[in-house]
Amino acid sequence: MSKLFSPAVIGGMALRNRTVRSATWEGMAADDGAATPELIDLMASLARNDVGLVITGHAFVSSEGQAGPWQLGVHDDSMLEGLTAMAGAVHAQGGRIALQIAHAGCYGAHELSGQEAMGPSAMDGSKAPVCHAMTAADIRRVVEAFAAAALRAKKAGFDAVQIHAAHGYLLSEFLSPYFNQRTDEYGGPVENRAKLVLEVLQAVRKAVGPDYPVLIKLNSEDFVEGGVTVEDMLKVAERLQQAGIDAVEMSGGTIYASGDMSSLRPGRLDTPDTEVFYRKAAELFKQRLTVPLILVGGILSYEVAETLLTEGTADFIALCRSLIREPDLIRRWHRGDRSKARCLLCNGCLGPIMQGRGPLCILDNRGSDTGGKDSGA
Repeated sequence: MSKLFSPAVIGGMALRNRTVRSATWEGMAADDGAATPELIDLMASLARNDVGLVITGHAFVSSEGQAGPWQLGVHDDSMLEGLTAMAGAVHAQGGRIALQIAHAGCYGAHELSGQEAMGPSAMDGSKAPVCHAMTAADIRRVVEAFAAAALRAKKAGFDAVQIHAAHGYLLSEFLSPYFNQRTDEYGGPVENRAKLVLEVLQAVRKAVGPDYPVLIKLNSEDFVEGGVTVEDMLKVAERLQQAGIDAVEMSGGTIYASGDMSSLRPGRLDTPDTEVFYRKAAELFKQRLTVPLILVGGILSYEVAETLLTEGTADFIALCRSLIREPDLIRRWHRGDRSKARCLLCNGCLGPIMQGRGPLCILDNRGSDTGGKDSGA
């Protein structure tokens, strides 16, 4: 029997299989962040095509935390109507859906919010966009914003939330000594740099209750000099496990890192042994932790996905760009056509999204049915 298509559970959330759509910026929300009918239909399409768990694109938890245009929002109660419709549409297709909650940090789009971007430390534009260092009051507001966003997701009917702490956004910035040069209790050793992430988890857990699934997305490493290392990630993950996280999704890279080490690595993976960007980090994770691991990044072949699961390197397999080109990839594999995903990881799908046209594979128009940015996948 296929391990990939066996039922599984995350924090009490029953899933029909072990496939996950990794969070992706779709660029399809309204200007104010509200879910549009087109974005809702996209989420339903993923569920209809047999994806076990759909994770939305990053939804900003506060106005200054918006990363870019047409990004989904969960910062205000006015978002509830669209979010409720989104969760209901996925459930109607027999799927499960998690809302990824995020803050852009130094990468906040000040031209959209009218507010200065903020991060763990002040940046002058040489290493990251210009932003101011967060005060203690700023930190408290962000923690409260994550908790309020998680509660909105639960009220809207989402099956889980995923805290975004990867790819160089705010929580990832606090974890990374590349961005974080603080000298207070939030800076210095990894235990201090993890303090904000743990505070966010605790606040989210208090808001949604003990039985609601809370996931997190972490970098395996930043792939920039002076950034998060695999050992840092493992120490953070151990603390998250102790604090009650229900699953960890492992990705890598940052917005700052370019080319092969970015959070969206380009390049053809022609043979099975070239697939899986973060395999070694995943193996180390499974040696030290018991919390379920969702692995994303460079997984294009059914056989590779199946091997990762059967050998215990991962518990769930997440895909992103391949679902832009082939919205029906998971269903195709499920029905017996196990040929490799057709995605070339060329990142051509980013252009249409940035133009406000939504996710579209420029090599295959079928990609207009699903997809986005910010995956590492």
